[in-house]
Amino acid sequence: MQAYGYIRVSSTDQNEDRQKIALADKGIPEKNVYMDKQSGKDFRRPQYRKLVRRLRAGDLLYVLSIDRLGRNYEEIQNQWRILTKEIGVDICVIDMPLLDTRNGKDLMGTFIADLVLQILSFVAQNERENIRKRQEQGIAAARARGVRFGRPSVPVPENFPDIVAQWEAGHITFQEALERSGLVQATFYRRLREYRLLSGKKE
Repeated sequence: MQAYGYIRVSSTDQNEDRQKIALADKGIPEKNVYMDKQSGKDFRRPQYRKLVRRLRAGDLLYVLSIDRLGRNYEEIQNQWRILTKEIGVDICVIDMPLLDTRNGKDLMGTFIADLVLQILSFVAQNERENIRKRQEQGIAAARARGVRFGRPSVPVPENFPDIVAQWEAGHITFQEALERSGLVQATFYRRLREYRLLSGKKE
């Protein structure tokens, strides 16, 4: 029997050290600890896949919390089934002692573990969705207060209409119009469209 540990951290969840300490306290050798770092959009988890290929029936896998196994309720449930039923490993969720498949191998113990797993994985997904909603609401509220996100808007010179008129009349080149206005091509055209809309001129 081999004991392994799995760590997953993302750009919004930097608890790598806490997970490492928890696994070290369980006596997991460093060579048996697998760790994935990824952004929210990237969930390929190459180290997790490598770990799963190495696991054998009777091995023991430690994770600090249940949400290390997946991003959502369905994925956590699926990974738990693959690990415990298909491969036959034991799992110990360090921050939730009830989720330790070494305990209660009888029918009641299995039922309790499965029930706790369903509740916790649902709670983990629900909390992530609530966090995302709060972030979206916070951004919407900030925008309503006039807070701008992204790059600051490039100001248009006061003589922009004169520059446009000279360029359209052929008195200056487009490059000269860019230099005089201090704008790059994309911004110049965007400001030009805005100017024409405001002045009622056609494209």
